[in-house]
Amino acid sequence: MAAIAIVTLGVADVARATAFYEAIGFRRSVALSRPSISFFAAGGTVLALFGHGALAEDAGLPAEPRSPFGGVTLARCLASREVVDAAFATALAAGAGALKAPHDAFWGGYSSYVADPDGHPIEIAWNPFIPLRPDGSLELPPDPPAA
Repeated sequence: MAAIAIVTLGVADVARATAFYEAIGFRRSVALSRPSISFFAAGGTVLALFGHGALAEDAGLPAEPRSPFGGVTLARCLASREVVDAAFATALAAGAGALKAPHDAFWGGYSSYVADPDGHPIEIAWNPFIPLRPDGSLELPPDPPAA
């Protein structure tokens, strides 16, 4: 089975980004984190924050130019519309920028978008079609039997 173990975001200031993600409810691993990198439990996956330039260098990529949208979003799936509204407000209070206010989404759920302090877009949504486990991770429905 394929799995994504770690999602790493390149950030301008690791301490600032760490404070933001802690403020919106992520739990940082004190044992693994260092001043140059922070690791957070993220429902079976780990979210890491690492300096943007250092991450680009590690991947063998140029650090600039940096586009406002890199083609990737993070998504937080929550238990209800009300929890989405509260998480959206918490993110704004923690320093996120509002990209799209909570609204009924075309796909049948309830969705919003914020940008973290480095501009990474985060969707905050309730999806009635994918159940959540008690730890907040997703439980994809089983595939139908093969014909």
